[in-house]
Amino acid sequence: MKFKLLLAGLMATVALGGVAQAASLSMVSGDTGNGLAFLRTQLDRFEAETGNTVTIVPMPSSTSDQFGQYRLWLAAGNSDIDVYQTDVIWAPQLADQFLDLTDAAKDVIKDHFPSIIESQTVDGKLVALPAFTDAPALYYRTDLLKKYNKTPPKTWEEMATTAKEIMDGERADGNKDMYGFVFQGNAYEGLTCDALEWVKSSGGGQIVEADGTISINNPKAAAAIDRAASWVGSIAPEGVLAYQEEESRGVWQLGNAVFMRNWPYAYQLGNSADSAVKDKFDVVPLPAGAGDGNSSAATLGGWNVAVSKYTKSPDEAIKLALFLSSKEVQKERAIDQSNLPTIVSLYDDPDIAKAQPIIPRWKDVFLQAVPRPSAPTKVKYNEVSSLFWSAVHDTLSGNGSAADNLEVLEAKLTDLKGDGW
Repeated sequence: MKFKLLLAGLMATVALGGVAQAASLSMVSGDTGNGLAFLRTQLDRFEAETGNTVTIVPMPSSTSDQFGQYRLWLAAGNSDIDVYQTDVIWAPQLADQFLDLTDAAKDVIKDHFPSIIESQTVDGKLVALPAFTDAPALYYRTDLLKKYNKTPPKTWEEMATTAKEIMDGERADGNKDMYGFVFQGNAYEGLTCDALEWVKSSGGGQIVEADGTISINNPKAAAAIDRAASWVGSIAPEGVLAYQEEESRGVWQLGNAVFMRNWPYAYQLGNSADSAVKDKFDVVPLPAGAGDGNSSAATLGGWNVAVSKYTKSPDEAIKLALFLSSKEVQKERAIDQSNLPTIVSLYDDPDIAKAQPIIPRWKDVFLQAVPRPSAPTKVKYNEVSSLFWSAVHDTLSGNGSAADNLEVLEAKLTDLKGDGW
């Protein structure tokens, strides 16, 4: 379906104020893999069909760095940036700086997962439109597990045991670069995601609970983080303390890891023609901690498109946001990038199932998704996350036990909370 036809239906409620003039728009986007290249192909089509031009302002892959820059620009009332690509957790913190898209998107809101629309709605204002959702999984080498007669692990303990056995075996066979597990251990938002999964899947809570209670300082959470610290320098390289998503994928895609924790985008890239692991891997839900009642937990991710309230071309910027969140673009993104759609019907789309059979299966992962505590902590979430990932990174680096670091973290979070979030 051509965007011109889509636009006719979507934009009926957008007041164009007469004949629309072509606009020169700028959009900021940080991405992993070849996401920016894909975005450019979509923007080229948008330009051809609307007469507008769109310049991409690339951002660092670190979401923490992106957020810091966004906040500076928006606080300064920067009108040079029209459209922002935003993390699912940023809506409560940036809501006042974005246009309300409720009316413009009223005919398509119903097509998306309600929980995702809810995550982008602040005080009744839809501040961003979903582009794709995200939940990580455990990537594993099917050939190596078969070689060593192993099954995909259900618990973190099983994962570590299997990882070490296969790593040791492969090194004995001559692959000195083989590791058991790679993940995101750098001190940034990605570590908050990884560590939340370790903690939540072990019965240790969600850092700050939905009612605002600070829960992170507990024995189960400490044990989960200490367990992860034991991986560093054993089944995971020392360098994992500086890994973000792309560094993890680099090791994995060269064939030098048994297991990897990563987002869906790595699936398509792992099966590219030049990948050493092409057709040699699969994914399963992340492991759980040992013990009754524990289950897999996958941090809810996802990216959205928001329109700056300082844009000089609000109508055309809204058109761009609608385009990038449309069913047509989400389908192409799913097929080309293996990104998870936010539009429910696309999970039954035969073209997606044929090109990316993993996407219908990712429902099982998505059902285990757990949100970061951005809703209860509101505008203070970024500070909460920074304090959390710093405490975890200290523990992974050998700077204190998890119990000691979480005790200090609780005190800092209590002070940050004050009389309320």
